[in-house]
Amino acid sequence: MTSRLLEPDPDHAGEGKSINSQFNFIPPFLRSRSFAKVSLRNTSMLTVTNLSKSFDNLSILDNFNLSVPKNGFTVLIGPSGCGKSTLFDLLTGVWPIDRGEISWLGESLPHLGENAAYMQQKDLLLPWFSLIDNALLPARIANADIDQSREKALALFKRLGIHGFENYRPMEISGGMRQRCALIRTLMFERELVLLDEPLSALDAITRRSLQSLLLMLQSDFNRSILMITHDIEEALLMADELLVLTPAPMRVRERFTLDSKKPRSVSDPQLIEIKEHVLNQLQGDLNIEPL
Repeated sequence: MTSRLLEPDPDHAGEGKSINSQFNFIPPFLRSRSFAKVSLRNTSMLTVTNLSKSFDNLSILDNFNLSVPKNGFTVLIGPSGCGKSTLFDLLTGVWPIDRGEISWLGESLPHLGENAAYMQQKDLLLPWFSLIDNALLPARIANADIDQSREKALALFKRLGIHGFENYRPMEISGGMRQRCALIRTLMFERELVLLDEPLSALDAITRRSLQSLLLMLQSDFNRSILMITHDIEEALLMADELLVLTPAPMRVRERFTLDSKKPRSVSDPQLIEIKEHVLNQLQGDLNIEPL
């Protein structure tokens, strides 16, 4: 394995009811118009340049830079409140950017729009829908062929290990199974980029490790590019192709680690242990906590 710690950037950058009658209950990030895939031509899919955002004169992001390559797995880790979720809100158009640029395949956009799917920490499954109906939400919203979409969803239920639970409702299954269904729904959007905001943080260790493997499959078998937020350093090191360590707000990139070793990785790898200790010391320093 060759893990490469780069120098800090000079600028620190770096539910029933019909679907129509219940549309207002669908989370905003599920509302979309198109299923279309984007043709991949450039190596860099998402580029963020000098992105800045403030609320009431409080600077959250300051000249933030980011690049996510095709089929790349980029992980962001930083102290709580540093601006990671705000970055995703800017990328998905929840908030407008103040300054800077968001580019998709070289084209400047106000936000990613239909180019990205977004999976959050909470599964956000609609409780009045069965799991299969939750998984089919993207197809219904896009007026896609439901029979074909159902076949695809059923295949994903089998692939992700929850075959036989399609007609259960979310409150009848475990948290890990709900997250698997949420992942299936994410895949049903057929977007080239997937944004993951701590999707595994509420799970127990065994279930979490299983879902980590599924996310790696999302990258390798489904050719998705992934941008993920986590607070778990080990999780980041096991999954990332590039790890960005962030500063407290206003958020910038403090350090970048390139991890090019083959996956799956082992937490006992000496180089990963060294990087983990280094990053942990950095984050503890932000909280004014003395290292052990």
